[in-house]
Amino acid sequence: MKRIVEPKVLYFGTPVVLISSRNPDGTTNLGPMSSAWWLGYTAMLGMSAGSQTVRNLTERPDCVLNLVDPDMVAALDRIALLTGSREMSDAKWARGYRYEPDKFAAAGLTRTPAELVEVDLVHESPINLEGRIEAIHPIGEPGSNLRALEMTIHRVHVREDLLMANERYIDPLRWDPLIMKFTEYFAGGTPAYESSLARGWQMPPLQLDKQV
Repeated sequence: MKRIVEPKVLYFGTPVVLISSRNPDGTTNLGPMSSAWWLGYTAMLGMSAGSQTVRNLTERPDCVLNLVDPDMVAALDRIALLTGSREMSDAKWARGYRYEPDKFAAAGLTRTPAELVEVDLVHESPINLEGRIEAIHPIGEPGSNLRALEMTIHRVHVREDLLMANERYIDPLRWDPLIMKFTEYFAGGTPAYESSLARGWQMPPLQLDKQV
């Protein structure tokens, strides 16, 4: 039997990504997001138009996607409710966001200059994808603040231990991405860390002892 419901969010599960983009002053903004998918060497990214990341990419389209593994979850959560924009919506204020210009320091992550674009990538990320935003599409109802960003990947950095003998392939048994599912962090199908974002969204706590 099925029921008709209206879930608060429809984050069924996508990889967590930290996006490096260039601020107007030339510094690198680091924006966490979890609505990303790939087809060939094209990535589609879903974000709010009010984010500093989208503002940056509208004016300066070069960027890096820093993929996140479970070992990085604590660092990621430290910046989950931070924003690189001094201006934020009432909804963000209500969820507990605050302004932070240096998210690398706040997260405890290491900057490394990218090779093709003028932003810093995250050294701790096992996979970094350098590229450029080719188009930004409004999505949702008229007046929606949501955007879909189309990115072309130009260079791929992969930690050596994740590669198969033929270096054209990443070993899916060794690559275990951190997943965000309904604002909660998961790794290997199990909860990975208590999520600040879930608290900000006022999501119900996980029932970890519930047997399915």
